[in-house]
Amino acid sequence: MAMAALRREGRRFLVSPVVSNPSNAARSAILSEKLVPLGARSISTQVVRNRMKSVKNIQKITKAMKMVAASKLRAVQVRTENSRGVWQPFSALLGDTPSIDVKKNVIVTISSDKGLCGGINSTSVKVSKALHKLTSGPEKETKYVILGEKGKVQMVRDSKNNIEMTITELQKNPINYTQISVLADDILKNVEFDALRIVYNKFQSVVSFEPTVSTILSPEAVERESEAGGKLGDLDLYEIEGGETKSEVLQNLAEFQFSCVLFNAALENACSELGARMSAMDSSSRNAGEMLDRLTLTYNRTRQASITTELIEIISGASALTG
Repeated sequence: MAMAALRREGRRFLVSPVVSNPSNAARSAILSEKLVPLGARSISTQVVRNRMKSVKNIQKITKAMKMVAASKLRAVQVRTENSRGVWQPFSALLGDTPSIDVKKNVIVTISSDKGLCGGINSTSVKVSKALHKLTSGPEKETKYVILGEKGKVQMVRDSKNNIEMTITELQKNPINYTQISVLADDILKNVEFDALRIVYNKFQSVVSFEPTVSTILSPEAVERESEAGGKLGDLDLYEIEGGETKSEVLQNLAEFQFSCVLFNAALENACSELGARMSAMDSSSRNAGEMLDRLTLTYNRTRQASITTELIEIISGASALTG
């Protein structure tokens, strides 16, 4: 240890230039202390040990997040599969016409409130922006309704003027139809549209999801398509019972269809979010394990080099004394 102290002092002497200005001398002394700090050998192993500790803590967090997502996924998946049968009769009756050309389009983008779930939010935003380009025109108007904090953050950057409504904390409580129906009613009251286009991620499996667009037409647009004899021309084959007119029936059907499709879309997106979070946290845990292995190897090598250097100093000192 005495030899090491002498060597450190010798380095400081070599690094520090001989100057007559006291301020330059003080600056040189500070520089030398930064270049060769005291206890540099012990600090190097301590830095690696601290890094290993932080990586272990991160790995514990990612494993816990994966377990929490897995515990929630099964319940949401069952509710998602059950909700698919609610809106399918509307698709059979009113159809789903994504290529319809109308003047007023509203894109409902569903995203999550939390991150660390892969690229599902970026995918929804990209599809929404591409859909906005397709539905925009000189005599057309396209607005956004954004559900979820992450989609809002990304959309505000370059589409702030086109955002009509933003709704956050949708998944603060478990999603239910009552909550979604109130939300759908609020959207219908505050937004004028000819076509609502809901963008969400449809759950396929834990490791895959499919960006999906569902289109809901306004009662006026449905009536125009029905009179034009297009895909909705078969509506005239049904008889209307009671005192309601065709417009009133279409109004009720459009509102109920929107709430049912939005309910299923919110559940599908929540299920995709949990699956993506499971995959992301699993990858993060494995990466943390690999990093921990590399840091352990670096720590062992550094410690072994320190021990070897100490032994060389002892042997050199003993040889100098006996010689």
